[in-house]
Amino acid sequence: MIDLETARRVIAAAEQKAEEIKQPMNIAVVDGGGNLVAHVRMDGAWIGSIDISINKAFTSRAFDIATKDLAHHSQSGGQFFGIHASNHGRIMIFAGGIPLKEDGKVVGAIGVSGGSGEQDHAVAEAGASVVR
Repeated sequence: MIDLETARRVIAAAEQKAEEIKQPMNIAVVDGGGNLVAHVRMDGAWIGSIDISINKAFTSRAFDIATKDLAHHSQSGGQFFGIHASNHGRIMIFAGGIPLKEDGKVVGAIGVSGGSGEQDHAVAEAGASVVR
């Protein structure tokens, strides 16, 4: 499981990447049950991205898939088309959510929002690298 200490390390690594690319972000970490453990809104990050980052982390844990990959499969004709309307609208189908794994087992997830999809995913990858 992801505890607060681990969540803080994940967020610190993600923040470092966000600072490197000069893009303020909202960064959320959830545990194995999809429950929020920690969230940071960097100075200047969009307020509207707070919920998005939390929901990206939830989505990634709920389906054990990167939201970037889920986006690909949720397009018209895809096997998950319409999934974004499930779970009371909490499902995010764009880049920035990545499962956190220990020894190959999903133990939580990170969700990042505030930049382009590529930026969100890169910052999430930096955070996820702490646990993987």
